[in-house]
Amino acid sequence: MGLPKYYTPREVSSHSCINDVWVSYLGEVHDLTSLVQENKGNILIWPIITSAGKDISHWFDPETKDIRTHIDPMTGCKKYYTPYGRFLHIPPPLPRTDWQNDFGCPWWKDRKYHIGSLTIKTRNIRIINTLTSQENTLELHLEV
Repeated sequence: MGLPKYYTPREVSSHSCINDVWVSYLGEVHDLTSLVQENKGNILIWPIITSAGKDISHWFDPETKDIRTHIDPMTGCKKYYTPYGRFLHIPPPLPRTDWQNDFGCPWWKDRKYHIGSLTIKTRNIRIINTLTSQENTLELHLEV
């Protein structure tokens, strides 16, 4: 088994289009491109597409590692926290006959999308070629 792969928030943010969808949450980085492609045309994929390249940790409960829930003040029922609207694998707020729940593992728990860990510890190193006066800056990960 190789060394764990770390990504910076900047690296994650560069994967923010419909054909290249990465998100980070709870310190992990996930490539959801194949999920988006498999569900093309499904309106429930839209919140994931609009969050591409971003950290969506605020969608999750850090203790349970599941989608946050809250109690609806009108009904007193537990509901999922979906700040950008209902998304894939989240049940509708009320019982419906057209909701399929045979998808198996929800995408946020499926390890096949996990590609690495998020790092926020980076250091920029400036390299100067004294012969040509060219400068380059490298961003290094400082994870141990």
